[in-house]
Amino acid sequence: MKDLTGVAIEQLKDDKGFVFSNNYKVLKVEDNYCEMEGIVGESSKNPFGIVHGGYIFGLADTAGGIAAMTDLRTAVTINSSIEYLKSGRSDKILAKANAIKNGKNICVVEVSIFDTSDDMIAKATITYFYINKQ
Repeated sequence: MKDLTGVAIEQLKDDKGFVFSNNYKVLKVEDNYCEMEGIVGESSKNPFGIVHGGYIFGLADTAGGIAAMTDLRTAVTINSSIEYLKSGRSDKILAKANAIKNGKNICVVEVSIFDTSDDMIAKATITYFYINKQ
């Protein structure tokens, strides 16, 4: 059995781009599943002091992409939708991404985002395209 959490952490350890600059951390990866947290800083908030929707979506898309790539294929986002359910005001947010359809070319992932009170603040559905085949 492959250690998917270790693989994901290893791939991201030298990242100095989007994941690094947004302070996203991989917590758990299993087949078709990923949990990531976002450590919310001042730069992650909108002018009203609420977690910015773009920060929330970025975490959802990143966790969803990792869930889509647990079979070690490379995936890119081709479609997405997100519903913001409650304002995010905590210092951390948690994404739980579950691939609900993983096919030859396409993977569909549902991502739920929670605050530190375990309240769901957003729900996303993201479709990924595999740019390499198994």
